[in-house]
Amino acid sequence: MGAIGDWVIMGESTRAKQWATAIAVAALGFGLLTWRGQISPLNTIYASPQLSWLSLLLGGFLFGLGMVLGSGCASKSLVRLGGGNLKSLVVLMAMGIAALATLRGLTAVWRVNTLDKVTIGTGPGPFAGQWLASATDWGLPLACFIAAAVVAGLTFIWVFKDRPSISWPHALSGAAVGALVVGLWWVSGVMGFVPEHPETLEPVFLASASGRMESMSLTAPVAYWWDALMYFSDGSKKLTLGMVTALGLLLGAWAHASWQGDFRWEGFKQTEDLVLHLLGGTLMGMGGVLAMGCTIGQGLSGLSTLSFGSFIAMFGIIGGAVVALNWQLRRAEASV
Repeated sequence: MGAIGDWVIMGESTRAKQWATAIAVAALGFGLLTWRGQISPLNTIYASPQLSWLSLLLGGFLFGLGMVLGSGCASKSLVRLGGGNLKSLVVLMAMGIAALATLRGLTAVWRVNTLDKVTIGTGPGPFAGQWLASATDWGLPLACFIAAAVVAGLTFIWVFKDRPSISWPHALSGAAVGALVVGLWWVSGVMGFVPEHPETLEPVFLASASGRMESMSLTAPVAYWWDALMYFSDGSKKLTLGMVTALGLLLGAWAHASWQGDFRWEGFKQTEDLVLHLLGGTLMGMGGVLAMGCTIGQGLSGLSTLSFGSFIAMFGIIGGAVVALNWQLRRAEASV
């Protein structure tokens, strides 16, 4: 949200270039792991012969609206909560409940019977690497790596062509986030992979909620934490990579705020502010599930696979954020 806000409001691209650097590093790392034969995009949650484009686009748009109204996406809310911001707790509660409803509640019935049925075929596949492999004689692993290298190279050219616009510390911090996405792909796809489950005798990825290979994502994991809080005693709950990542982000933010002396409690002072944050969290929960991920789940992990669905979701997220930011600007101008 910060990257989009900086660009829309001030025409400043530093954080956008940090984000782009993270995407480039994540895509290059994913392509390299694929080329080495350690993972495959076909084992990810983004692999589907049919693209639910309307769910992805609308979900992304709702998430983009929500993250502006809620003062940040899921990752920022976790970081702010770690610093004592109780507004973010309200956002995360609303987001978790809405996400659970959209995953398997009342909203899920509407989602499955309407939006998810609007699909288009993906031709050779939902990944850019599959299209490149189809157009050449290259195998999928090599095609995925080459596609990732081209995308990363073009992105790096854009990031560094105007060198003063981004400092090395900013670029390195973006690269570190991209490397974290790659690391989690390895944890899920290599470390957590079991070729033959002892009970089902089928291959399974143990670290994920879906049973498929996953990397960093936060909307569904936050929802699973609320679900575990309420129904842990039924014996079916298990920790997943996403849940542990969300908890680690929260604890890391708390440790940093405490170390820096920045931890302080903060709450709502106006009812209108509470309503906007509740609405923002609800829209993020619904949108994150419809779009199959948030600014992290689609904007980094999904884009690292060069999934066409991730590009659609991110187009929606950016569009929703721009609309909400412009609404906030007009609202602020009218109140002056």
